[in-house]
Amino acid sequence: MALVLLYLVVLVLVAIVLFGAASLLFGRGEQLPPLPRGTTATVLPAYGVTGADVDAVKFTQVLRGYKTSEVDWVLDRLARELEALRGQLAAVHAPPAADNETNNETEGEPDSVEPASGEDRQESM
Repeated sequence: MALVLLYLVVLVLVAIVLFGAASLLFGRGEQLPPLPRGTTATVLPAYGVTGADVDAVKFTQVLRGYKTSEVDWVLDRLARELEALRGQLAAVHAPPAADNETNNETEGEPDSVEPASGEDRQESM
């Protein structure tokens, strides 16, 4: 009985030594150190977000789904990008201010007024 107990003790000691040596040699198995608390690996470019950028977004998984703060950040970022693009689109489609003043002054006049015969368009303006 004492011999079996001795074998068990030696077996446990050998296992502990092998485990310790493997841990020191191979590390914890991580390729990168873990991120500091409160940071995330979720990234988007500063501007010009494309569909590929959105497809490449990865969220940290937690017990009940994804980390809410990361999802909220991405949604806020995409909302700002959409608002900026809509503002640029509205600026492109808006008529220039000089044309608005000219149109307001000539509301009663027809748009296609032909100059009289012999008059040049530049001279009539």
